[in-house]
Amino acid sequence: MSVYVTNTGAFLPGPPVSNEEMEELLGYIDGKKSRLKQRILKANGIKTRHYAIDKDHNTTHSNADMGVEAARQCMQQASLPMNKIGMLSCATTQGDMVIPGFGSMVQAGLGIPDVELHTSHGICSSSAMAIKSAVNNLLVGDQSSALVVTSELSSRLFKHTRYEAAGGYDTIDFNAEFLRWMLSDGAGAMLLETQPRGRCLKVDWVRSFSHADAYPVCMGIGKPSDKNDSRTWQDYSTYAEAEAAGALLIKQDVRLLENIVKLGVDGALRLIEEGVLDISKIDHLLCHYSSHHFRDKIYEMLEMAGAGIPEEKWYTNLYTRGNTGCASIMIMLNEFLQEQRVQPGDTLLLMIPESGRFNNAYMHLTMVEQ
Repeated sequence: MSVYVTNTGAFLPGPPVSNEEMEELLGYIDGKKSRLKQRILKANGIKTRHYAIDKDHNTTHSNADMGVEAARQCMQQASLPMNKIGMLSCATTQGDMVIPGFGSMVQAGLGIPDVELHTSHGICSSSAMAIKSAVNNLLVGDQSSALVVTSELSSRLFKHTRYEAAGGYDTIDFNAEFLRWMLSDGAGAMLLETQPRGRCLKVDWVRSFSHADAYPVCMGIGKPSDKNDSRTWQDYSTYAEAEAAGALLIKQDVRLLENIVKLGVDGALRLIEEGVLDISKIDHLLCHYSSHHFRDKIYEMLEMAGAGIPEEKWYTNLYTRGNTGCASIMIMLNEFLQEQRVQPGDTLLLMIPESGRFNNAYMHLTMVEQ
């Protein structure tokens, strides 16, 4: 039995937001312009992105709303009715609610009855976990179809008031402000079926390698700014106390971040050594690098290892769609397929390096036509 990606969809909220507009929309911390914004934007190369909040910081679409919209777009051209989907597998970094799971909220929004449900929690690579759970479900014969939905709503974390509550402009360090200029909002979806339909993508394999046993947290929410404080956000007497300590800010340890390139390339080399991946037969590479800064580093390291993929085979929409976390690879795949660059027999390698505690995922697809 095989599994096929028969349809994809994506949703991006609101109009594109330029580099010149973004700080005004998110708000100036203590009324002051950022000293770091231009430096970070120059490195990541992003020109436009989308936010599910407006200039008054009202939420225009919930995280679940965006997931529902992406799913509906995915299913518009599907021959399978929404209420016949066997499994709903969802992923997000954080849902609109702490509990229940994000998948439950998306299911309710879609109105799918009696579906087998899965929610994958993590950061960027949680999309691959959601896909693999769905693929495996279909391969063992539990279901014949699965809808995978990934969505991220990070902009709510970047309102100026969040930083002011944690001490304001003069106390926020680089690690706490870094992701403010990196992340944005959006959702993606794919329909998986055991029956190929027209021109579709056969899922050859999905693999991942986690390095949480060897590395500390690189990206996260829940720890205070004081590194000598071992508490997490739930250990404080009140949530207000946790917020004041910076425990509700999303942070990136930029000193550790460079490890993402080496570990991502190491995973690809391991797959080559195992005989799973043949780089010479890859026609298209869709790599979710979070910043342009990492593109050349990944390319050069693959070249040095004798596993280079020519640059003309690389595809990304980072610069126009932004970094939408776990939704990025799905939004990227949907846009790539819309451009009709793939012919039957073409192979795709999807790479998803994650900096949370360094989990790197890979997916291999082949275009077929029935």
